[in-house]
Amino acid sequence: MHTYEAKKFNLPSLDGISDESVKQHIGLYEGYVKNFNAISALLPEYAKDTEKHAHALSELIRRRSFEFGGMRLHENYFAQFEGSLTAFNASGSLATALAKDFESADMAIIQIKQVGMMRGPGWSILYFDPIAKTFQIGFTGEQHQGHFVTLPIILALDVWEHAFILDYGAAGKGKYIDAFFKNLNWDVMEKRFAEV
Repeated sequence: MHTYEAKKFNLPSLDGISDESVKQHIGLYEGYVKNFNAISALLPEYAKDTEKHAHALSELIRRRSFEFGGMRLHENYFAQFEGSLTAFNASGSLATALAKDFESADMAIIQIKQVGMMRGPGWSILYFDPIAKTFQIGFTGEQHQGHFVTLPIILALDVWEHAFILDYGAAGKGKYIDAFFKNLNWDVMEKRFAEV
């Protein structure tokens, strides 16, 4: 069985997202990794008697995909801040491609923000479909549900309360989203797009 390890992120201090908030958020990410490994370690024993453990197995398998989704989405999330802040390249290949689907790259960013502002916790995610050569913006509330299956993630915006409540309170999602976009290293998203 493969054991996953929590990644270490080289994050600068972020404007509008406190170091303490980042520290707690990374701790939550590390919990997803730990929980995924713990559940994975339990499955072989429970699988020895699937009839006896049918209910427990089904719940563990559901929870395992939730933990995995939390792990991978947070890896995408924190990687977007690594290195130094880099402005969005309005004449780059990502901006050009976004403009084909959304009128303009700015309109795509507005829509990602609007999806993030939907009521309830979750993720606003920009995907790219390499087969149709088009972008999709989606919302997943439970990390393992609501995804555009198989599509690579270009940008992941965490809008669970844990991402903003320490800095902005329960009603501060909009201010947090603005801070999120102020701190991005857009070279990361350019690279993700180039790879697909």
